[in-house]
Amino acid sequence: MANEISQTFKTGDLAVYPAHGVGKVVGVETREVSGVGTCFYIIKVLDTDATIMVPVQNATHVGLRKVMKKSQVPKVYAILKDRDESTADTQTWNRRYREYTEKIKSGSVMELAKVLRDLYILKFDKELSFGERKMFDTAKTLLVKELSVAQKSTEDIIEEELYSLLKTES
Repeated sequence: MANEISQTFKTGDLAVYPAHGVGKVVGVETREVSGVGTCFYIIKVLDTDATIMVPVQNATHVGLRKVMKKSQVPKVYAILKDRDESTADTQTWNRRYREYTEKIKSGSVMELAKVLRDLYILKFDKELSFGERKMFDTAKTLLVKELSVAQKSTEDIIEEELYSLLKTES
């Protein structure tokens, strides 16, 4: 196999699927697709109870990854506090929206933190569009869920921590 899978998951593992968030691998099944047996991860998204089937061979390509380690949390928090890196007000709203959508789809928790921070900062300069408000809520929900799992904490506590970090002036 030329394209080796860097991460494998088994039933019971937690995984992050970009733009959907943390899910639990509830099974690994082989299904016939176009006459070919294909192995899939069956993932139940924790927030929505949606079920996602990810072909094992495409898992890395679609961005399926393990939940961040607790040791990565300070890096995420540093991004939320960092006002020097914000690009919130340097682009038109539609360019910003496209860029933030790509960051959320990337599956990177660090990129997710940047989207949340930038939109939080931007909402003090101007009213966010409906799409930007929705994106802010999505980024917050995805980040809160993953941080709560990584730190074995409640979502309410994590959300309070995020807001206090975002309010911090560096």
